[in-house]
Parts: sequence; C-alpha cells; structure tokens
Amino acid sequence: MKKEVENEMEDELRSEYDFAQMQGGFRGKYVERYRAGTNLVLLDPDVAQAFPNDMAVNEALRMLIQIAQRQQPNTAVQQTE
Repeated sequence: MKKEVENEMEDELRSEYDFAQMQGGFRGKYVERYRAGTNLVLLDPDVAQAFPNDMAVNEALRMLIQIAQRQQPNTAVQQTE
C-alpha cells in the first residue's frame, strides 16, 4: 500500500493581505536595474593573486583599454594573396 501524496499547498498567508489591491506592483519591475548593477567576473586563481582588490583590477583594465585604443593599425604591410 502506497501513501497518497498530498499536492495541496498550505496557504499560510493571512486573509488581511490582499495583493490585488496593491498599486504599482508587478513582476520584473526592477529586473533591468538589477542586471545593470550586477556584472560579476570570476578571475582564475593565478590572475586573482596579481591583484589585491577589485579597484586594482579595474585600474589595470582601464590602462589596457587606453593602450589598445592608442594603437594604430599596421597598414604599411600589404596583404598577399
């Protein structure tokens, strides 16, 4: 004999809470703000050892971006077919 599994959810919410009367509440209201504020990058352990904190990582990346933007493309070399 198998026990019958109850699929009914227990409603522990008090009757005085009527969410239908709440104004301005809807699903995903802050999802864009959340996505914009959470851009996490996981560093490999060997890379993480080179930086004491997140500010040092950001500073190094900003310098790398500046160097990359200063580089001129090498147009003196002609492409061969």
